[in-house]
Amino acid sequence: MDDFLLAMPKAELHLHLEGAVEPETLHELDPATPLEEFRALYSYADFDAFLKAFGAVGKRLRGPADYALVTRRLLERLAEQNVRYAEIMLAAGVVLWKGQPFAPIFDAVCEAAAGSPVEVRWILDAVRQFGVEQAAEVATLAAERRDRGVVAFGIGGSEERGPAAWFSEVFAFAKRAGLRLTAHAGESMGPESVWAALALGAERIGHGIAAVDDPTLMRHLRERDIPLEISITSNLVTGVVQRLEDHPVRRLFDAGVPIVLNTDDPAMFGCTLVGEYRLAANHFGFSEAELRAIADNGFRYAFR
Repeated sequence: MDDFLLAMPKAELHLHLEGAVEPETLHELDPATPLEEFRALYSYADFDAFLKAFGAVGKRLRGPADYALVTRRLLERLAEQNVRYAEIMLAAGVVLWKGQPFAPIFDAVCEAAAGSPVEVRWILDAVRQFGVEQAAEVATLAAERRDRGVVAFGIGGSEERGPAAWFSEVFAFAKRAGLRLTAHAGESMGPESVWAALALGAERIGHGIAAVDDPTLMRHLRERDIPLEISITSNLVTGVVQRLEDHPVRRLFDAGVPIVLNTDDPAMFGCTLVGEYRLAANHFGFSEAELRAIADNGFRYAFR
């Protein structure tokens, strides 16, 4: 199975750059700080604690050179797994929150990705709980960079503290600008959060596992061919799913809901894309043919 999974061409559609920064890479950027201090950041009791840790990692990226290094390290790991295509979410909202100029950071990550065998596109991500004004600024940054590999605008962060309805005008602007639309939803909240994201025009749903509790929603996703970006390990580590056997990935797939497998924040959750496919095979009984179909979905639902 491992040989099959490694040989199979794969795509990553739900992958946060900042969540892919290994503790060792942080230490490489800041050798004066003990490695164990960085490793201590990567432990969280619940979803809100994870969001705080994500921000803490982002704060340690001090400028363009740091962002370039973490991009190169990520793409090296993806290439080793035979990942051919990646849509990498760059937390532009966090960059603005830090007060850093966005343009040189984006220039740096683009230059770092240019020599990789992995085909890269970018999704600029706004932080829901930071509010509408900043999200509008992120959407504008994305629209200005459509000709430089930015394919989509999305929102992440706390569903509870940043309701989707806040962002209707921002999503409408992004759509008029020619950007594709995505949103985290149905991760830490219920099916109503997925419905709200769909009302914004989201074409893919980040996580969306709560859809399993709403047969009407699952039918809607199936009939409208709207995929869920599933990240099994992520959901376990953040505590939104308590036990591996409770994860709804198999039930969603069997209901005909389109899914893709992703790592979300691979460094912060200690996972790999090959490992996510291995989990699907070993714990949920996905066959090689089913896994190949899911891998194909990664290319089918790409925003390129």
